Amino acid sequence: MLKKTVTGTWLPAWVPESTLTLSFLLMICSVVQSCTGGYDGSMLNGLNILPSYTDYFHLNPVTTGLNTASVFIGGILGPLVSGVVSDRLGRRPAIFWGSAITLIGVLLQTAAQNVGMFVVARIILGFGSALSGIAGGVYLSETFPSRWRAWGVGLLNDFYYVGALIAAGITLGTGQWQSTWAWRLPSLFQGVFSFLCILILPFIPESPRWLAHEDYFEVARTVVAQTNSNGDISDPVAVAVYKEIIDTIAWEKQEASTDRNVAGPFSCIAGNIIASYYLGPELDTAGITDPNDQLKANVVLNVWCLGCSIFGTHLLANWGRKPTAILSQCLLVACLFIIGGLSKKYADNPDGASKSLVYGDVAVMFLFQGFYSIAWTPLLYLYPPEVMNYSIRANGLAFSQLALNAFALVFVFIMPIGLNNIGWKMYMVNASWDIVIVGLIAYFWIETKGKTLEEIDAIFEGEKHSSVPDVEAIRRGEAELDVGKINVEVDQKLKGL
Repeated sequence: MLKKTVTGTWLPAWVPESTLTLSFLLMICSVVQSCTGGYDGSMLNGLNILPSYTDYFHLNPVTTGLNTASVFIGGILGPLVSGVVSDRLGRRPAIFWGSAITLIGVLLQTAAQNVGMFVVARIILGFGSALSGIAGGVYLSETFPSRWRAWGVGLLNDFYYVGALIAAGITLGTGQWQSTWAWRLPSLFQGVFSFLCILILPFIPESPRWLAHEDYFEVARTVVAQTNSNGDISDPVAVAVYKEIIDTIAWEKQEASTDRNVAGPFSCIAGNIIASYYLGPELDTAGITDPNDQLKANVVLNVWCLGCSIFGTHLLANWGRKPTAILSQCLLVACLFIIGGLSKKYADNPDGASKSLVYGDVAVMFLFQGFYSIAWTPLLYLYPPEVMNYSIRANGLAFSQLALNAFALVFVFIMPIGLNNIGWKMYMVNASWDIVIVGLIAYFWIETKGKTLEEIDAIFEGEKHSSVPDVEAIRRGEAELDVGKINVEVDQKLKGL
């Protein structure tokens, strides 16, 4: 049963009364956005292997890097406006416009006639993806109930590998075609995910925190009930969540700290850039040079990473964000040193290298990508919105993505040049800075598992700005809430706002 719900924006909504059904739709909204980014990385991985693509554009290491990295130029430009757009227009309209711009970029990329047109198309695509991704990350973190937030927001990047797997399968299938459609068709299919996202938006509500900030208090109360208690506004959990939201936002409008940390840049420089966009050259260093074998390896890699990211989301939800990140990062350091050593041994004597050496190197490369996926894939959009208060959440996630894309633009561009010039030493350099990241996470990060966004704010501020007990304590029956008393307090507070 659908219920027409006010959104405070031009984009209407007819929302399911069932919290479970609504959460399912929110997850679909999350995963279809995620698929766009994953599809792009894997598609370029495949295209960089295809002669029909490299020959058509007459690519060399520099233009290969430009074609591939240009999406991050848009990824840098998108965050410059995404925070403002999300705050002013609403979370859902920002997702809509981001998806629409992405579709335009996809069409131009498919029709590209030269490197210049291809680069411009990817800049537009990157801009739209950044806008919808940032708005989506903020929206989902603010809308999902705390008990499901790790899964709901974690999937925003987990299904990167579903998109990547689809792209790997399509490029494997079109790889034998003797026409430009070998790369144009995979490019065209990339628009499917943004189209699906637009179709879902009319059936999910606006963020309750955005609504409360814009003084749509009764609508915010309704949405909190829809996302927590099947629409029952008298449910203790829904009442507690709503009270926390209006109390904390009222406090933030008076004075709010903006000293919060972000995770985006860490994920980018961890080392996955090599295998995410340049699996072909990476496999070349290990002795696997046949293009068809490399395309098959791309498919297997994405299946493996999808499984690892889902397992990692489970760890984040049950073990915690910080310990999962530290474990993952330590495993990455170990893998990079091993890959570097094995690649050096192969480079010293390629003709005499044993099959066990080649297969061992590839196996550790796959382990590396899996270990990266355990923490960084779900954390990328989950952790930054959690550790930022409302007043800086959209712009804070935008800054995180800006820094990520700035680093990615540099690393994606220099990786083919670095692998060509210093080969295995790139892995050693990468491992060294990953050690520094472990220390930064251990010292600066805080744990956010099992807390509402307002309760996480209290960790930074040193006090909670609402009188209600923690929501999960109420849900588990460890604390009681006088609903009537709290409703009176809410009514009095709203009259004073």
